[in-house]
Amino acid sequence: MTSLSGKNADANIFWGELTPCDHMVQIYEDDEIFMDSLEGYVAGGLTAGDGVVVIATETHISSLNRRLAKHDIDIPTAVDDERYIVLEADETLPQFIYEGWPDDDKFRALILGLLERARGDGRRVRAFGEFVALLWGRGHNAATVRLEHLWHRLCAEQGFSLFCAYPRIGFTDYALKSLEDIRSIHARVIG
Repeated sequence: MTSLSGKNADANIFWGELTPCDHMVQIYEDDEIFMDSLEGYVAGGLTAGDGVVVIATETHISSLNRRLAKHDIDIPTAVDDERYIVLEADETLPQFIYEGWPDDDKFRALILGLLERARGDGRRVRAFGEFVALLWGRGHNAATVRLEHLWHRLCAEQGFSLFCAYPRIGFTDYALKSLEDIRSIHARVIG
C-alpha cells in the first residue's frame, strides 16, 4: 500500500502513475483537500484521453465541474462522447441497494454498463464512486465493506482504476474494524 499526503505532494505525478486495477481511498477531514484530489484524478484522466466515470453527490459534482472548467476541458463534448459519465450517487444507489445491502448482480450490471460506455473504442477508464461513503454515513458498515469488495473484484476483472473517498466524520471506535477492512482492500491510501 502506498500513500500520498500533504499539500506539497505532486498530484500530477501521482495521478499519472495510475495503472489498471489501482484501487485508492482517501479519508479526509477537509472537503477542499478531497476536491483537490478528485479534480486531479478526473482532469488527469480526461486530459490523458481516458474515459472517466464519476458517481458523486450533487455538491461534489457541481464543485468538480467548476474546477474542470479551469483546465479548459470541454465538459459538454466529453459528456457527449461518453468520455465523462456523471451520475448522482443518491439517485443511483437505490438501483442496487435493498434494505441497506448491495445486490451483487444489479451492482455488477450497472457498473459494467458504465465501463462499456466509458471505454468507447478502447479507452482506459478511471472511476470515482461515493456509494460507499453514503452507505458508511448511514451506518451501514458491513454493507460498505461488501460494496468495497464488489468494486475491488470488478476493478481486478475489468482493469480500470478506482478512487473512493470517505469523510473522516463517522469513524468511531465501533467502526474501526470496518475501517481496517476498507483500508486493506485499497492499494493506495491518500491521507
